[in-house]
Amino acid sequence: MILTSLNRFRDLGLLVLRVGLGSMFIYHGLPKLLAGPALWAQLGMATGTLGVHFLPVFWGFMAAAAEGIGGLLLLLGLLARPACLLMFINMVVAASFHLGKGDGLGIASHAIEAGIVFLSLVLIGPGRYSLDEVIRPSKNPKL
Repeated sequence: MILTSLNRFRDLGLLVLRVGLGSMFIYHGLPKLLAGPALWAQLGMATGTLGVHFLPVFWGFMAAAAEGIGGLLLLLGLLARPACLLMFINMVVAASFHLGKGDGLGIASHAIEAGIVFLSLVLIGPGRYSLDEVIRPSKNPKL
């Protein structure tokens, strides 16, 4: 089949995905990270939907850092799997928050979709064109 010849572009596709998604999460997360404790407290209150009602400033900071710094790490392909795991957890909390307050699937869908992509990237890895690969090359044969 014609589309199987595209397998040779797998790592390029992962690069495009990482740079695009990482850039968008930097765009969304950096302002939250720079906003300070007042916004972090508001963000951290979202953990209440999962029964976590303590340290909202800490959890809000962690959410902002997961988006802003995690987005940068994803873009670079540096510590990509741990960054994606933290962003996946962040998206689970965000989706739970929106669904818990009755926003419905239409509002929660962005967090759910991003969470699916982040979990997939935890499993797939960042690809050949990443700093992770430069620092610690995989032993997988190249396509």
